[in-house]
Amino acid sequence: MAVDVDVLDRNVAGMAAAARDRGLDLRPHAKTHKCLEIARRQVEHGAAGLTVATVSEAELFAGGGFEDLFIAYPVWPSPGRAERLRALAERIALRVGVDSVESAGLLAKAVGPLDVLVEVDSGHHRSGVRPGDAARVAEAAERAGHRVRGIFTFPGHGYGPGLQQQAARDEAAALSEAASDAPVRSGGSTPTAALAGAGPLTEIRPGVYVFGDAQQVELGTCDWEDVALTVVATVVSRTGNRAIVDAGSKVLGADRPAWATGFGRLPEHPDARIVALSEHHATVEFPGEAPARGDVLRVAPNHVCATVNLADELVVVRDGTEVDRWRVAARGANT
Repeated sequence: MAVDVDVLDRNVAGMAAAARDRGLDLRPHAKTHKCLEIARRQVEHGAAGLTVATVSEAELFAGGGFEDLFIAYPVWPSPGRAERLRALAERIALRVGVDSVESAGLLAKAVGPLDVLVEVDSGHHRSGVRPGDAARVAEAAERAGHRVRGIFTFPGHGYGPGLQQQAARDEAAALSEAASDAPVRSGGSTPTAALAGAGPLTEIRPGVYVFGDAQQVELGTCDWEDVALTVVATVVSRTGNRAIVDAGSKVLGADRPAWATGFGRLPEHPDARIVALSEHHATVEFPGEAPARGDVLRVAPNHVCATVNLADELVVVRDGTEVDRWRVAARGANT
């Protein structure tokens, strides 16, 4: 996987400036890149801290020197995980998500007092409480001894054509109803980040913006020139307008939302479509004659977060020349 470092740096700087101009804290989601070098760039550009998805990711980034982490997940304190959370909380400024009275109480018993944010469902209908129930969970968390720092949500229902505006409105309404005076009101995703403004939000947590991907291009969140990470693939077979390249689901990932036009896209061939994906092959149809066997093509995956988790390292390039290699340090840190 190749990362154009100039595009990456432009994306990192651009989101940092946009958050700063709107009076918002930026706490980018590191599950996208899983890479210490990129996280350092984000902090150098003013990120308030990092967001992570799992305790394992938190351990990895804490070990890399990052001292302000938010596990944006309603962590259930199983015995092994509780011990790891306790060790993290003793080392760094750690925040965790809660979305029930039960989890708040069990976290306090198993781990001890923590800094917590109550998760609110703003329309994605995954985890999180209804906005009207946030106060009840916050009060239970405080009674258990936790320090309730605020609320958070994920407007994930903005991942669809034409849905970003409504998701941003839903997010603002949910945060306002849940606790308009909470010190931290955290939300935001890459599709809705451009619509985030000070008011209900105090903090945004986009992740995909550092790389971009085919989904974001098709959603209109970014353009091809903003896509920093691509998979370098070779044409191994061809027939007429159809080419087979050596990058399948074990490299690109298998994500394809119903609205996507294929299993990824080719930035230099915007009219081509990846029509089928197997473990080690992708079938690409071109509007005209397919490229020759041996030709090298750049493929933008649909969902770059899943793609990066399949790689051991990222090849860093500038003007087409390799300049470095970065380890995907948190690869597989899924627990």
